[in-house]
Formats: sequence, structure tokens, C-alpha cells
Amino acid sequence: MLNEIVGFLGENIQMIYIIILSIFVGVEVIGKVPAVLHTPLMSGANAIHGVVIVGAIIVMLNTPAENILALALGFVAVVFGTLNVVGGFAVTDRMLEMFKKKK
Repeated sequence: MLNEIVGFLGENIQMIYIIILSIFVGVEVIGKVPAVLHTPLMSGANAIHGVVIVGAIIVMLNTPAENILALALGFVAVVFGTLNVVGGFAVTDRMLEMFKKKK
């Protein structure tokens, strides 16, 4: 078991470096955002998560019908991605309502 883990880490060391670097960059970028802009940026980012939905659907289309685990995880990704997109649009619409003139 330990040999498999060490082998996996050895084979994917560049990918692990990229993930660690992206974590540090993400923390730095998000840490510099003022609190006033945090909600608009997050709602926009949630709306962009439609890429997750498309990616999950593509993976599910290329998965054999016998692989129940991959299909179930793909279904969960589509459901959560859809909730995230709808929530992002709802928050964005609510924020835009604040800037409309009252009649």
C-alpha cells in the first residue's frame, strides 16, 4: 500500500507542485480582495462554474456503463455545479437589483 502511494507521488510530482503553487497563488489573490468586492466576485465565479457541468457531462459520456462509481460522481458533480451556477446568478441578480432606480 505504501509503495503504491510513493509510486503515485513519484509519477505525479509535477502535478503536485502545480496544485501546491495554485493554492498559494489563490490564497494571495483572494487575500488582496477588499471585503466590498468579495460578494460580487464570488457570485461571478459561481456562475462561471458551468465549466464543471460541461466537464462532468463529457466525462460521463466517455465512461463505460459498468463504472457505476464514475457515473455517480459525475452525476453529483453535475448537480452541485448546477446549484452553484443557479446560486451565482441569483446572487448577481439580487445585487443588480440594488442599483436600479426606485419607481
